[in-house]
Amino acid sequence: MLTDLNHLTLATNNVNKSFAFYTEILGFKPLALWDNGAYLQLGSLWLCLSYDKRHITEDSDYTHYAFSLSANNFETFKQHLLSHGITAWKENKSEGDSFYFYDPDHHKLEAHVGDLKSRLEACRQHPYSGMQFFDEDKNND
Repeated sequence: MLTDLNHLTLATNNVNKSFAFYTEILGFKPLALWDNGAYLQLGSLWLCLSYDKRHITEDSDYTHYAFSLSANNFETFKQHLLSHGITAWKENKSEGDSFYFYDPDHHKLEAHVGDLKSRLEACRQHPYSGMQFFDEDKNND
């Protein structure tokens, strides 16, 4: 059975440019770098950057990767990204502060204040259309 997220692999057109973005701008810890890839770490997240010349960008897809940060660091981090010319791809409309931005290969990323618990609490107050909630105790049997 699956137990947790193992790693994320992102296709990149330029390993060195992506490596610099993730380590120097976002603060990932570099673990390994080679001609066609890199291994990085952020907390317990293992991120693999892998060269792929076939990488295609698609703006209509909502697929994105979100990273956590504290509320007191949100505005500073957002301004840090903007000062590096990082562009937003979406305005936040959900619970908790979020800044949605692109990496050098046009992967969609998000810096988010909050967690699953705070999101579910907000959704219980203002549910999405047709939203159902499941009793957590029954799912843990």
